[in-house]
Amino acid sequence: MWFQQDGAKCHTARETIQLLHQSFPGRVISRFGDQNWPPRSCDLTPLDFFLWGFLKSMVYANKPTTTQALKEEIGRCINEIPQHLCKKVIENFIKRSRVCQQSRGVHLHDILFHT
Repeated sequence: MWFQQDGAKCHTARETIQLLHQSFPGRVISRFGDQNWPPRSCDLTPLDFFLWGFLKSMVYANKPTTTQALKEEIGRCINEIPQHLCKKVIENFIKRSRVCQQSRGVHLHDILFHT
C-alpha cells in the first residue's frame, strides 16, 4: 500500500514525513517523499477526479440544514454508491493512467473519459 498526498505545507512537516516514512517505508508519494508528487496532477486519484464531485452532488441534493444532517447524508450517500460504479471508476482511472503514460505526460487535448 502506498501513501499519497499533494505536498501541502501542513502535510510536509518534518514530523509528519517521518511518521509517513515509518508507516509506509519506500512508498510515500509526496513532496519530500520517496516519489515526488507529479506536478499539475490534481486528478491523480479516483477520489479527486470522481468521488468528491459525485458525492457533493448527491449530498446537497437533499439540502441538509444542520451539521448532523450533513454527516448523516454523507454516510447515507457513500453507502448508496453502487459497487459496479466503483469498478467502472477504477477501470477509467487505469485507462487514464495508461493514456498519460503512453503520451509521456504531455497535455491530453480533447480526451473524454466516461464513468
